[in-house]
Amino acid sequence: MKITVDLDCTPEEARSFLGLPDVKPMQDHLMKEMQERMSATLRTIQPEEMMRTWLPANLKGMEQIYEAFLRMGTGVSKRD
Repeated sequence: MKITVDLDCTPEEARSFLGLPDVKPMQDHLMKEMQERMSATLRTIQPEEMMRTWLPANLKGMEQIYEAFLRMGTGVSKRD
């Protein structure tokens, strides 16, 4: 025997029906705090410092990035 039940309700109604807590206020608070921290960090960091953090420091690293993009785009690498 197979029984199928279809429920048509919103996520809030389902949470309430199942007795689950509403975490939306907590999520909103955490997102606001994360945005504030990221904005504060971006205001304090210098562009040169950010580029050094994101990009490799030596030419070998740049070559590796080039090869990775080449492999992604064509499926071929310099070593092939």
